[in-house]
Amino acid sequence: MDTRFPFPAYPNGWFRAAYSDELKSGDIKSLRYFGEDLIAYRGSSGAAYILDAHCRHLGAHLGVGGRVEGEHVVCPFHGWKWNGDGSCAQIPYCDRIPTGAKTRAWPVVEKNGVIFIWHHDRGAAPSFELPDVEEIGSDAWTPLEVRKWKVRSRWLDMNENAVDRIHFIYVHGTHTAPETEVEMKDHVLACRSRMKMGSPQGEFTGGIDTTDYGPGLQTVRVTGVVDTLMLNTATPIDDEYTDVSFAYSLSKSGGDATQGVGAAIIKDLEKQMGQDIPIWENKKYFDRPVLCENDGQFGIYRKWMRQFFSEQW
Repeated sequence: MDTRFPFPAYPNGWFRAAYSDELKSGDIKSLRYFGEDLIAYRGSSGAAYILDAHCRHLGAHLGVGGRVEGEHVVCPFHGWKWNGDGSCAQIPYCDRIPTGAKTRAWPVVEKNGVIFIWHHDRGAAPSFELPDVEEIGSDAWTPLEVRKWKVRSRWLDMNENAVDRIHFIYVHGTHTAPETEVEMKDHVLACRSRMKMGSPQGEFTGGIDTTDYGPGLQTVRVTGVVDTLMLNTATPIDDEYTDVSFAYSLSKSGGDATQGVGAAIIKDLEKQMGQDIPIWENKKYFDRPVLCENDGQFGIYRKWMRQFFSEQW
């Protein structure tokens, strides 16, 4: 039994498997998520597929020596060809394909420059869709700058920072705690914060608007000096570790003069991540923490997060 977290390591929802530019046509990428070995590959049509990594014939890893032919992935051991839907397309030395020649294919959707995989602990189909983020790919915004961390914690615990207004003072050194409004609607959680923020030009009043679309995708829009988008994704690797990635984009509306300020804002956001990680990796989740009236809206957040588990703890 896990002594740090009472909730399971793998919630139900959409999660980043890879960034789109990490998987070119004909590529196979080995993955380790949800305690499982997986592969992602891109067929000649451009479609991305995710399968269990090991061939159902005699267990070879399809991502180690395997290759892509058209929309199929070919096993390096005996040449069995697998479709993106998990069915066996061909056995080169046998005309009859056994009825049990099937492997698990994971639901996939690709948008916002990310290949997302659907995880559900009972195998249920996707129950919600992900939004199109209008800034990504827009000529008015810079291309995403990607950062990654492997964190020894669980995202739904880390993500409580969105409603934890007081930690900004004691962890990140802000002069005041943000004023935060929290709204929950189905799988979406929206947090609207206003606070004093630092920049090379001095302190200013800025906004941080955070929206979670299930447990694996979060958009953060920082306004004030230079409008900044963060596309935050987090995918459980195993019971202990999470693959966390923040991708940053800046508005070009202020011209070249603002880009240095925008870069400084990104650097500060990265610094805040470095301040958070040691706390996340060593804290313990109390299902019923002792809270005071100025702490923040933890109750709304925890009610929202519980919907992503099939069994309540």
